[in-house]
Amino acid sequence: MQLFANLLLLIALLVALGAGAYACLALLTGKRSVLELIDKANIAIAGLVVGASFILTVALVNRDYSFKYIYEYVDNTLPIFYTLTAFWAGADGSLLFWMLSIAVMGVIFAKLPLFKEFSEKTRLYYWLFYMVVQAFFLLLLTSWSNPFMELVPTPADGRGMNPLLRNPGMIFHPPLLFLGYAGFTSTAALALAAYLSGEVKSWVSFSRNWNILAWIFLTAGIVLGCWWSYMELGWGGYWAWDPVENASLIPWLSASAFMHTAIIQIKRKALHRTNVFLMALTLLLCIFATYLVRSGVVQSLHAYGENGVALPLLLFQLSFLAMIVFVLVAGPRPESRTLSGLNSRQGMLVIAAWAFLGLGLVVGLGTMWPVISKMWSANPIGLDARFYNRVCLPLFSLIILIFTVCPWYNWKEGIFDKRGLYLVGGAFIGGGAISYACGLHNPLGLITSAAAIASLVGIIGVFAFIPQLRKVRSMIGVYGLHFGMALVFLGVAWSGPNKVEHEYVVKQGESVQLGSYTMTFKKLAEGQTPEMAKIAAIVEVTQNGKPVGLLAPERRLYRNFDQPFAEVSVIPSLGSEIYATLLSVDAEGNATLKMSLNPLINWMWIGGTLMCLFGFMAFRKPKLT
Repeated sequence: MQLFANLLLLIALLVALGAGAYACLALLTGKRSVLELIDKANIAIAGLVVGASFILTVALVNRDYSFKYIYEYVDNTLPIFYTLTAFWAGADGSLLFWMLSIAVMGVIFAKLPLFKEFSEKTRLYYWLFYMVVQAFFLLLLTSWSNPFMELVPTPADGRGMNPLLRNPGMIFHPPLLFLGYAGFTSTAALALAAYLSGEVKSWVSFSRNWNILAWIFLTAGIVLGCWWSYMELGWGGYWAWDPVENASLIPWLSASAFMHTAIIQIKRKALHRTNVFLMALTLLLCIFATYLVRSGVVQSLHAYGENGVALPLLLFQLSFLAMIVFVLVAGPRPESRTLSGLNSRQGMLVIAAWAFLGLGLVVGLGTMWPVISKMWSANPIGLDARFYNRVCLPLFSLIILIFTVCPWYNWKEGIFDKRGLYLVGGAFIGGGAISYACGLHNPLGLITSAAAIASLVGIIGVFAFIPQLRKVRSMIGVYGLHFGMALVFLGVAWSGPNKVEHEYVVKQGESVQLGSYTMTFKKLAEGQTPEMAKIAAIVEVTQNGKPVGLLAPERRLYRNFDQPFAEVSVIPSLGSEIYATLLSVDAEGNATLKMSLNPLINWMWIGGTLMCLFGFMAFRKPKLT
């Protein structure tokens, strides 16, 4: 089956190269009757990639260890749902899933209503760019990163999946990121094509829903990744500014910048070239994310090992960047209206876009700092979380403040409704005072909390002062999305600086105090499954003598892995969540526990969920003007 799967990918590569060359030839010769054939070629590529993916899936279900990839990530005791997620657990399989997402979403994108309303020249350029991307990924899969390598002789058992990946987050987090990346691939190809061909119809309006969908996928993937880190790694945090974490955040920031400048193009017919650049930049950064995770250029706890794809990915990025520059220089410049000043809704959106891009630049430079600093230092080191927090939190707070005041400005110039500004101004001051009184004294956290509260109040005020907005579903979606984001930042502002954390070494029956909670270590509970041996510390939690719940943090030792892993235990709360990690157990049965109180942490997950759900409500009927 390995040979057959390789043949499928190889044929898909040849079809992509042929279709791309055919599109190029048609553009040079003026022959336009090839579009239907290229469309069928794209469907054939998707079918071939789906076929190869099906073979890998069947082999996973059957635990066929003649596949080297399956041997490395599966064993006989791994539950079936984690066995299936092994599809994207490794570098080769995840790259195949990336390609599968591009191929399937490319077919759907080309079948969207109104796509064929674009000129034949635009569609030919679109297919040319799209086939180049598909051919590159298929080249990687058939050469440097092949998930269909055969292992001879076939082992009776595999190595098994890294225990850190055995989490429900593994089911959704990576696929959602790849679906987001793939979604932006279609739009970036269309943006470049439309600009180069001088298309009169609006690609921004056409792809609005599609971009929101891709953004939702990426947002959901990042939020789920944060939750996964929080629940699985045992350190009580959700974001460590690790290079692999940053890898998916950077394209999210550029996509978010685009989402705001796109509004200006749709409403005011301006920023045409800026939007083409931002859309293409987002795809470039998605590929950069793939490079960061797979190249070994920066050190990360959960990056894949370098498998030869670094140089091809680097060359492709440079080539793609050159192509973006060429398109922006060679394409005819459409007529564009002049933007209003900063004292307008347009100005606010532009500032927000610049803030997003500034964040992306800071995070990108910080992530690559060990590589950059090699130019003058023999011992380059990475930047820690303090750098990112100092620089990024003020910019995020600025973005929240812009969202707070933006609805109260006119599109062209001036204030639309002073009542709204008074309302959010009062909410900012009041929110800051309440936050300070409740114990939040960190200056950055205080500003972020006040801005988030002002944003929440402002959004409620928008629907109170402008009743007609309540009847527009897409506007409810847009403001609901921002409501969710404000909740996320409220959680960030409180859970970081106001976290209370201590480590304890306790005997059985001994109690310790954390905040207003009393933690009593009751006993140890041992267990054994075919997958692992585990030991749990049972901790009773009370407050003022009243029972609150039981914590049962575990240490697990998985077969095939010598290192023990922690499984955290929490008592959820919309206020302060109680979080426990069992660090060790000594020969006398004493437990070393790390306990923490994480204030408002769950509002991050609630807010992230609202951002995604309200995003679907923001969809509108597609237009081309």
